[in-house]
Parts: sequence; C-alpha cells; structure tokens
Amino acid sequence: MNRVRDCLLLGSRQSGSRQGAAMIEMWKAVWRNLEDFAEQGGPVIWLLLLVSAVMWTLIGERLLYLLLFARNQTTQSQQQWMSRGERSSWFAHQVREALIVDMNLRLNQFLPLIRALVLLCPLLGLLGTVTGMVTVFDVIALEGTSDAQSMARGVFRATLPTMAGLVISISGLYMLAQLQRWTRDRLERFKDGLTFGVPGGDGYKGEVHGNP
Repeated sequence: MNRVRDCLLLGSRQSGSRQGAAMIEMWKAVWRNLEDFAEQGGPVIWLLLLVSAVMWTLIGERLLYLLLFARNQTTQSQQQWMSRGERSSWFAHQVREALIVDMNLRLNQFLPLIRALVLLCPLLGLLGTVTGMVTVFDVIALEGTSDAQSMARGVFRATLPTMAGLVISISGLYMLAQLQRWTRDRLERFKDGLTFGVPGGDGYKGEVHGNP
C-alpha cells in the first residue's frame, strides 16, 4: 500500500511539474508574439497594449462589481431607507436623494475613465500611423523608390497601429455600452425600491411634504 501511495504521489508531482512547465512555455510564447507584434508596429504598439490592459482591467472590475457586490449594496441601502420611521417629509426626500446620488457614484465608478481610454486608443493608432509614414518618407529620401521592401515595411508599420487602436477601441466601446446599460437598469430598480411612505401605510409613493 505504501508503494502504491508513493507511486501516486510521484505521478501527481510529475504531472504538476509538467503542467507548470507547459504554462511557463505558453506565457513565453505569448510574450514572444507580443514582442514580434510590437516590433512590426513600432513603439506605439507598447503604449496601445498598456492602455488596453488598463482599460480591460477596469472593465473586468466593473463586471465583477455588478455581478457580485452591486446587489448587496443596493439591498442594504434600500433596507436602510425602509427602516426609517417616516418616509414622506421633506427631510426624508433629501435622504432619499442622497442615497440615490451615492449609489449612482458607486455604480458609475471608473466608467468615465474607461470612456476616456476608449477614445484615446484611436488617437494612439493615428500617432503610430504618423511615425510609420515618417519611416516611409525617410526610406524614400535616402534610397528613392527602388527599395520596395523597406517601403512596404514602413507602410505596414504605419497601418498596424491604426488597426490595433480601432480593434481595442471598438471592443472597449461595446463593453462600455453594456456596462452603462446594466448600470442604468440597476439604478432604476434601486430608485423603484425607495418608495415613499405615509403614517399608517408602507410602500406609498406620493407627493412629498414641503417642509420637514
């Protein structure tokens, strides 16, 4: 039995080491591909990749927040509102507005930054296009139009950042629109749960009194 157990432990260790080595090789291959891509597109590609990483990190954070934490926070705020003794005075109305503003800030956190990064990506792509065209003009100035291969590399280097910037921007724009829609729906449901009340009745949603 001990020999069988030792064999199983040895096999699991070897399997784990092989999986670890495979993961390392996979990440090395990904890094080599990124280096090749950046070498073909110029230094602007690295800046685009950095902006893309930041943008998708923020998008992932918003998705996790909406899926895992937003429901609990909205429920707690609604329970805080419903636990009030009265919910029909002017002061209660101000408390309700404060809860809505606070939840709106929580739900929309990082969305303006994501929007700015989405808009920045095409501009960085255009910057890469300008630098690539400068390379083409340098080749023409030094060697004329005889070196077609160098000119082709320059044109490719000019177009690659623009395509990369557009791809990153369009994908980020789609996710931003989805996040805004989900956030808007969540906020509307939150507002609907903050109903006004009158003495002797719950859930009344009517006119708010003018003074505290």
